[in-house]
Amino acid sequence: MSEEIHITSDLSISASEISWKAIRSGGPGGQHVNKVSTAVQLSFDILQSSLPNEIKTRAISEPDHRVSKEGVLTLRVSKHRSQLLNKREAIDRLTEWLHRFVEPPKKRHSTRPSRSSKEERIKKKRILSERKRLRRPPTLD
Repeated sequence: MSEEIHITSDLSISASEISWKAIRSGGPGGQHVNKVSTAVQLSFDILQSSLPNEIKTRAISEPDHRVSKEGVLTLRVSKHRSQLLNKREAIDRLTEWLHRFVEPPKKRHSTRPSRSSKEERIKKKRILSERKRLRRPPTLD
């Protein structure tokens, strides 16, 4: 593993900021899967990392079940049968996850529904109402 993990061309983190844990993979596999810890668990402390504060803030505020309350991102990878390939996959997932927070999110411009979309909605509403009305049993007036 290299010492620097590049997120973008001008942003990288040190490999020492990541902690690794080898775990056993789940699923079928017989004796081999019960003896060998090929799956990996990557832990990355977002708050203690060397990332810029804007990226840390965006990463922590993102609702993600993999980030703990303490701000630690945990990724489990058991895709490959090799621990080395699983480590590479975990680093790829980490860089992909962090890459989302490099650019600030675009501001949403509020819009209004167009006249044609309103008319279309009312038309569909009438059709659905008529369909449901026809399902009712006839009244004996």
